[in-house]
Amino acid sequence: VQLQASGGGLVQAGGSLRLSCAASGLTFSTYAMGWFRQAPGKEREFVTTISRGGGSTYYADSVKGRFTISRDNAKNTVYLQMNSLKAEDTAVYYCAAAQRGGIFTRSPFYDYWGQGTQVTVSS
Repeated sequence: VQLQASGGGLVQAGGSLRLSCAASGLTFSTYAMGWFRQAPGKEREFVTTISRGGGSTYYADSVKGRFTISRDNAKNTVYLQMNSLKAEDTAVYYCAAAQRGGIFTRSPFYDYWGQGTQVTVSS
């Protein structure tokens, strides 16, 4: 199983980025997907999650209204659209896959993790 995250980079505060996570080696449509992030010196934290069919999503309060998670099961890819970025969004962003129904905010529920992509927001 591989989860390949991409799309990170350097952006000014107020800007936007779109992250992608391409999955291989698994039946993508049977996995709930999530995004987590880890800033320097901090613990990894939950960002957002989406159910297997895409019908349910959940966001951390810190990103609600600014970030949008979506998925394309035909392309085995989950996306994270990030708008109105703030300096405090700076982190390495990880995608993760959970082979179960529902949506999950806690990392132990996830079976597979991507390698992470760096997002840096300059103020």
